[in-house]
Amino acid sequence: MSQSVTSDAAPADLLPYVESDEQALELVRLVDWARLPRHIAIIMDGNGRWAGLQGLPRVEGHRAGITSVREVVETAARAGIETLTLYAFSVENWKRPRQEIDALMELLKEYLGRELGTLLEHSIRFESIGRLDGLPEDVQEDVRSAIAATSANTGMRFIIALNYGGRTEIVDAFRAALEVARNGDFDPAELDESWLSNYLYTAGVPDPDLLIRTSGELRISNFMLYQIAYAEIWVTSKLWPDFRRADLLRAIVDFQKRERRYGAVDTGRG
Repeated sequence: MSQSVTSDAAPADLLPYVESDEQALELVRLVDWARLPRHIAIIMDGNGRWAGLQGLPRVEGHRAGITSVREVVETAARAGIETLTLYAFSVENWKRPRQEIDALMELLKEYLGRELGTLLEHSIRFESIGRLDGLPEDVQEDVRSAIAATSANTGMRFIIALNYGGRTEIVDAFRAALEVARNGDFDPAELDESWLSNYLYTAGVPDPDLLIRTSGELRISNFMLYQIAYAEIWVTSKLWPDFRRADLLRAIVDFQKRERRYGAVDTGRG
């Protein structure tokens, strides 16, 4: 378990951002800033239920969820997280009503348009994983434009999973690998985990250390199946539109209390 540290050890850019939030400020004091997770991945769930509890259409839940996205992205960037991945739209989500899908696409375009300035201000590099070419053309254009505009940024890598599925990613990785084999540039003896990782959407990105899921559901919903093999999982009953910076900090504090042995034994415990 990590020991408490003072807020003086926290990134200077974070303290002014949380000083008006007493709960978040207290959690900042509990974080061991030398042992942050390199990569945090989040399954954002509960928008529809949140809207239902408010007596609102489902799309209003998605709209409210944008506030959570904005706050979590900025908090993670200010805290010094290396990579943040948000699960925004899965390959299974195409089964939803057309009206809801159209609204989600418009909200994505709206978010990219409004938040590009913030991404640039904090030197956040925006990326996307998934079958981008399966999205509407105007959405593809906006996503690629944001990727290009932030490509030179050197701060946090912010990845949105769009038209994404963990199994789909593995299939696409094997397709790419088979194409290499077809060209005669493949030696079966070279096939190992590291080799296969080079064909995943996340090639070059460290695997998630911490996987967060909101809404209390205890499943991973076809998200980063290969990459989360050793991720610590943290679940909160909060619905995504209610998730805030204090919740992200709480997840980090809890993560730092866990022992990550990767199948080994802690011989120091006798």
